[in-house]
Amino acid sequence: MADKVRVTLVKSPIGAVPKHKKTLEALGLRKLNKTVELPNNAATQGMVFQVKHLVKVEEI
Repeated sequence: MADKVRVTLVKSPIGAVPKHKKTLEALGLRKLNKTVELPNNAATQGMVFQVKHLVKVEEI
């Protein structure tokens, strides 16, 4: 299991559930095609799972 993941916002959060918009902001994803590297822990995995329909995830 990788110790980091690369998360990219690939679909617009316009029209998404407000909770999902807040989750994306908490992940550091504010603009389309923005990529962030995050630690691969339970908290990050839960947040990514919640917005999996809006993001692309790669293990580093």
